[in-house]
Amino acid sequence: MPMPNDIGIIDLMLGIPISTDNSEYYEFIKPLLMDEQSRQMFKMPVQYMFKDIPQTEADEDKIAWTVEQMDKFGIEKAMIGIGASQGARLDAVDRYPDRFMLSYECNPSRGMEEVRKIRQMKRDHNIVAVTAFPAGMNPQVPINDKKFYPIYTACVEEDLPFFCTTGIAGPRIPSMCQRTELIEEVVWFFPELKFVMRHGAEPWEELAVKLMLKFPNLYYSTSAFAPKHYPQAIVDYANSRGSDKILYAGYFPMGLSLDRIFSDMEKVPFKDEVWPKFLRGNAMKLFGMEDG
Repeated sequence: MPMPNDIGIIDLMLGIPISTDNSEYYEFIKPLLMDEQSRQMFKMPVQYMFKDIPQTEADEDKIAWTVEQMDKFGIEKAMIGIGASQGARLDAVDRYPDRFMLSYECNPSRGMEEVRKIRQMKRDHNIVAVTAFPAGMNPQVPINDKKFYPIYTACVEEDLPFFCTTGIAGPRIPSMCQRTELIEEVVWFFPELKFVMRHGAEPWEELAVKLMLKFPNLYYSTSAFAPKHYPQAIVDYANSRGSDKILYAGYFPMGLSLDRIFSDMEKVPFKDEVWPKFLRGNAMKLFGMEDG
């Protein structure tokens, strides 16, 4: 059924432009790249998949420009990530507290220092989630590694959902640290942890569905996928028993333009009753927010 246009969308993966081509987003991953094409030629390390990297001709006020783009496409709120360099993103929340929510990109290799950092970020900046890209860490840390367990504990105690990349990584780096099967141990041992899969879970998307059926605390967000490429298993699950488990997340401006995302979105065959949950309602429940 066609996507409704009056939802007040919540986007669970959006960024503030850094430069025209936003290549700076991927500086962190360069130490892991081994092939010269990835190192020297690509503006982003998955350029072999993303053919039309967004060019963001934003003026000097990139935050206001981002809000204008959100308004254009009906995005009411967006979750933006902060890590080592966080200035512009903190400014975005300070200026537009009703439009942006903060997530914190964790590094489990820092041990208790990182646990204290998560608690500080919740206290000082009201972060709403913790995120991780296991394959993008240096050194890499598997999803079920003991280094992550203090992070998961902090998320439970601070009531913060945990968003984690799973599946084969787009960049040309090893991916086995984020195999989807590793999630099972985590959501079993931490039944109070709200665990949200990111970036597709491919080629284990059917396993992702099986695990969501099994564990009530496991969810899936559609980040980094153009809607025309949403896995069929995920669309089918959302249209049946998983209407409360699938959440919208984009990938702008890191790899997809909002024009591309929402022109594709019109063709996604979600049922009428799924759209409001997918675009807004499931995120509201995840964060314990209420409309009105």
